[in-house]
Amino acid sequence: MDISALVSDARAGRPRAVARLISLVEDESPHLRAVAAALTPYVGRARVLGLTGPPGVGKSTSTSVLISAFREQDLRVGVLAIDPSSPFSGGALLGDRIRMHDHATDPAVFIRSMATRGHLGGLATATPQALRVLDAAGCDVVLIETVGVGQSEVDIVGLADTTVVLLAPGMGDGVQAAKAGILEVADVFVVNKADRDGAAQTVRDLRHMISLGSHSSWRQPIVRTVASAGEGVSDVVAALDAHREWLVSHGELAGRRARRAAREIEAIAVASLRSRLDGEALAGLASKVAAGELDPYSAADLLIADL
Repeated sequence: MDISALVSDARAGRPRAVARLISLVEDESPHLRAVAAALTPYVGRARVLGLTGPPGVGKSTSTSVLISAFREQDLRVGVLAIDPSSPFSGGALLGDRIRMHDHATDPAVFIRSMATRGHLGGLATATPQALRVLDAAGCDVVLIETVGVGQSEVDIVGLADTTVVLLAPGMGDGVQAAKAGILEVADVFVVNKADRDGAAQTVRDLRHMISLGSHSSWRQPIVRTVASAGEGVSDVVAALDAHREWLVSHGELAGRRARRAAREIEAIAVASLRSRLDGEALAGLASKVAAGELDPYSAADLLIADL
């Protein structure tokens, strides 16, 4: 396989080459290291935006209208839409693109659905490397739409420059909002379906939660939208731009990207070590631990020493 030619085609905006590179990432191809090396000189330019929130809040519709807003600025847009895999069949519907059909023929928009394949946290294991592909392929903005998440699936905060948490009226009372861990990762709050009853109360609940304290000088804005009608989208874009300016002026953008790289390196290293474990040695040590002949920490030390 000619990796350099494939990367060149992706850089030229050819969607087939971009799709092929992402497939190599998802399939953990033997060419993956060569792909990563070839992409490295071209990454670090894309603006990475994460959209997360509970199921049914309107993430796909919001993603679609944001694509339109960025295309009006003549920006190239990449989208990674993460869908959950069934714990029973292992399959995934990959249906988020259904709500983005308006952009299907736009050559400056690349949309890829990815299955979680059992990975927890709201993302797929291959998402960081797929992000690198879209970044190197010349996307100005990459939107990452997580699966419908609850209170602990917050992997997106380690991957995105800006994390948008979407909520909708009727998704829970103020106590639920205050204790939900997912709300703590938000850089921008969006209350979608704001034409419904209870929107004002949802906004009040969020304001109360924000007033309890923040760990940075950034004060998360709360934007009301009706994504299905395109209402409030310009306000969301303005909030995203304001957060981008804050990240740059406070030196936080470089810090976030360095932490993202550290997590990526750690994940690759851990996966590599796991693949090198001696299955027979592990089984023997496990038998000794189960029999009370060895403590698990000493067993782990012995297993690592063999590496």
